[in-house]
Amino acid sequence: MSVLPTPVSPDINAPSQLASHNVRTSFTSRIKKAGEVVLHHAKRHTGVGIVCAVAYFDPGNWGVDLQAGSQYGYRLLFVVLLAGIFAVFLQVLASRLGCVTGLDLASHCRLLLHSRPKHTLLYRWLGLYPLYILSEVAIIATDLAELLGSAIALCMLFPKLQLWHGVLITAFDVFLLLAFGDPLRGRPVRMFEFLIAGLVLAVLICMSIIIAKVDVNWAKAFEGYIPSKYIFSSGALYTSVGILGATVMPHSLFLGSALATQDRISVSPASSKKALSLESRVESKTSSESDVINATIELKSRPQRILHRLKESLYTPFRVPPASAYATRATRHIDRENNSYIFVKAHIYHGIVDVVTSLLGFAVLINSFILILASAVFFYGSGSHGVATPASLFDAYDLIRDVVGQAAATLFAIALLAAGQSSSIIATVAGQAVSEGFLQWRVSPAMRRIITRLIAMIPSMVVAIAVGRSGIDSLLVASQVVLSIVLPFIVFPLVYCTSSKAVMSVRRPRSPSDTNASPGTPGQVENGDGDEMVDFSSGKVATVIGGAICLVVIAANLYVIVNLARGAE
Repeated sequence: MSVLPTPVSPDINAPSQLASHNVRTSFTSRIKKAGEVVLHHAKRHTGVGIVCAVAYFDPGNWGVDLQAGSQYGYRLLFVVLLAGIFAVFLQVLASRLGCVTGLDLASHCRLLLHSRPKHTLLYRWLGLYPLYILSEVAIIATDLAELLGSAIALCMLFPKLQLWHGVLITAFDVFLLLAFGDPLRGRPVRMFEFLIAGLVLAVLICMSIIIAKVDVNWAKAFEGYIPSKYIFSSGALYTSVGILGATVMPHSLFLGSALATQDRISVSPASSKKALSLESRVESKTSSESDVINATIELKSRPQRILHRLKESLYTPFRVPPASAYATRATRHIDRENNSYIFVKAHIYHGIVDVVTSLLGFAVLINSFILILASAVFFYGSGSHGVATPASLFDAYDLIRDVVGQAAATLFAIALLAAGQSSSIIATVAGQAVSEGFLQWRVSPAMRRIITRLIAMIPSMVVAIAVGRSGIDSLLVASQVVLSIVLPFIVFPLVYCTSSKAVMSVRRPRSPSDTNASPGTPGQVENGDGDEMVDFSSGKVATVIGGAICLVVIAANLYVIVNLARGAE
C-alpha cells in the first residue's frame, strides 16, 4: 500500500511577510535617497544662504537690539521674529529671481527703466538713477554700521586703541579678505563662503556661551514672541522700525539675487577647477598678459606656482573685474532669454531651502540672543523698569565684564568683530553688484571699498569727535532707520519682477511623449516654436504678501517721521 505524501498547507503569513519586507525595503530606500539629497544639498548648495544671513546680524542690528532689550525687555522679540519672517520671504524672492532669470535685481531695474519705448529720459532720470542713488545710500548706511561696530570691537579688545584708530584699521580689512576670489563670478568661490561661514559660527558660538552664563527668565522670553499692543507706543515703534530696517537689509536682496545666478551643479573636479580659474583670469587680461600667465602656470617648480598664486590673490582686489557671468548688454527683458529649465529645476528649491534654514537658524537666532542678553542684563537687572538711556555696545561690554566676567566680555567683543568683518565683506560685494547692475559700471573691489569707506568715515569721525560714545550709538540706530526708509523702494521692483510671467517664464523643449498631452497644464504655456514656457512667477498670495510688507514698512516709516517732526520721542 503506497503512502501518499502529506499535503503542505499554504503559509498564511507569507503575503504579510512579503508585504512587511517590501515596506522595510521601501523605507530603507527612501531614507537612503533622502540622505543622498541632503548630502548633495550640503555639498553643492550650502553657502549663499549663510552669506546672505550675515547682513541680518551686522553691528547695526546689535545696536538696535541692545536698545530694544535694555528699554523694553523681551517685549520686542515679536518684532525680531516678524522682521526675520519678512527677511526670509524677501530673500527667497530674490533667490528665485536670480535663479530663474540669470540676472540680479539691479540688472532687472535697469532693464525695466533704462530703455522704455516712451518717455525714455523721464524713466531714467525719475526712476532708474534715483533708485540707484537710494541703493548706494543703503550700501553706505550699511558700511557705516560695519565700520562703527568693528572699530568699537577693536577698542574693546585693545583698550589702548582710540576709536579713530579702529576706524583706520577696519578701512583696510577687506582688501586681504577679498583676495580669496571674486564672489560674483559665474561659479561659487568656496573659500570665500567657508570664510563667511566661519565668522558666522564664531558669532553664534560666542553668543551661545554668553547666554548660557546669564540668568535668563525663559518663560518671559518666549512670551515676548507673542504680539502685544505695547509695540505701538511711540518710543517702542521707533525702535521697532529700527529693528525692521536693521534686519531686512536692501543690499542683501541685491547680493542674494546675484549669487543665485551661479552654477553650483557643474563644478569641475580639482584639476578642472585650476583650468577654469586660469580661464577666468585670462579673460580679464590682454593677450600678452595671458601668455605670461600660461608660461608661469606651466612652471614645474611647486614653490614658483604657489608664489604666483599668492601674487595673483594679492593683486585681485585692485583689478577691475571682467563682466559678471550674469551681466547682459540687453536693454529690455524681451531682448534676452532666461536660464534653461534644467538649470532652474536643479537649483531653485535647493536655493530656497538654503536661504530659509540659514536665516532662521542663524540670523533670527543671533538677533534674539542679543535682545535677550540686553533684557536679562539691563532691563531685568535694573529692577524690571529698564534703563533711563538705551544701552550702548560699550555699556553692554562693561556690564557683561562686571556681572559675568572678563571671558564673557571678550567673547562679546570677538562676536561683534566677527559680525562687523563678515558684514563689511558682504557690503563691498553687494556694492559691486549694485553699480554693475544699474549702470554697468565695473570698479575694482579695492576702489569700491575705498570710496564707500571714505564716505562712511566722514559722519562717524565727526560724531565721534563732537559727541563721543553716545553719539556713535545714536548714529548706529539712525543708520538702521535710514535702511528701513530705503527698503520699500527696493522691495517694490523685486515683488513686481517675481510676479511677472513675462520675466519669470522659462523655455522647456517639448519631448515626444508630451506631443499628445492635453494642453492647459498649470504654469505651462505653449509658444509658437512648439516649446513650453514654464511659469515660475509668484502666485497671487505671494504677490499680496510682498505688497503688504511694503505697505507695513511705509506706514511704520511715516508714523515715525511724523512723530519725530512733532518733537515726540
